[in-house]
Amino acid sequence: MKTMLFAPLTLALLFGAVPATHAGAPIEAAAPAADEEKVVYHINDSENAMVALRNVQNHLNASKDVRIVVVTHGKGIDFLLNGAQDKNGNPYEPVVQALKDKGVDFRVCNNTLNSRKLDASAVIPEARIVPSGVAEIGRLQAKEGYVYLKP
Repeated sequence: MKTMLFAPLTLALLFGAVPATHAGAPIEAAAPAADEEKVVYHINDSENAMVALRNVQNHLNASKDVRIVVVTHGKGIDFLLNGAQDKNGNPYEPVVQALKDKGVDFRVCNNTLNSRKLDASAVIPEARIVPSGVAEIGRLQAKEGYVYLKP
C-alpha cells in the first residue's frame, strides 16, 4: 500500500477551500487577529467604477474591521470628477459620499490630472490628490501592508 504525503498548502486547500457546514449552515471561520484588514482597490477605467463601488460596499458589509482606499489613475479618475455620471446618467458623487462617510478614502493621480490638463478643482471634494496613482498603490502595499484588489 502506497502512502501519500500532502504538503501543508495542499492540506490547507483541501480543508480550507470549502467552508465547513453544520446542518447545512456555514460555520464561521475563526476570527483573524485584532489587526485591521487593509485593502487598496485599483481603478484605472471608470467603465468599471460602479461595479467597483458595489464591491467596496459589499466588502464593508462583510468585514467589520476594514480600511479601504480606492486609488485611481488614467481613465479611472473620471468618476471622481465634478458632475461625473455613469452610462445611465446616475451621478457617482452620492455613492462616493456614502462610502466616504463609512471611512473609505478616494485618491486621484496628479500625474493623470497634469497629462489631461485638469486643475485640482475638477476633482470632487470627497477625493484627495496624490502625486502618482501607481506609486500610491505600491506604497500602500509595500510600506503599509495593504492587499491589492482590482475589480
